[in-house]
Amino acid sequence: MKTSLKCSCGQRVARRDVMQQGFYMQHVSPSFVYVKFRCSRCKKLGQQFVKQEEWEDGLLNEATTEHTTEEQKRFAEMGSISLEEMKQFHLSLERADSVRELLTDETG
Repeated sequence: MKTSLKCSCGQRVARRDVMQQGFYMQHVSPSFVYVKFRCSRCKKLGQQFVKQEEWEDGLLNEATTEHTTEEQKRFAEMGSISLEEMKQFHLSLERADSVRELLTDETG
């Protein structure tokens, strides 16, 4: 089952991107839901057919986050991960004998 519709550029298609939606009924083979959209990232027109039995309205919903408001605020204050932080993380993975050692390095 599909969890989302995506443009050829990889961007998730949201309800706001949909220009036209309808049913493509067939008597012999499965029926489809037709979705025509303009990608919010690359601005190209796209279309997709989804089997009617696989269609859910949630396919076009915005991605939700599992983070609380406080967590979102904390992450925003932390900013993006820098290249130096990534480098240090990879070096610590190479040195570490276990995850437990990594955790004690971070908390100790």
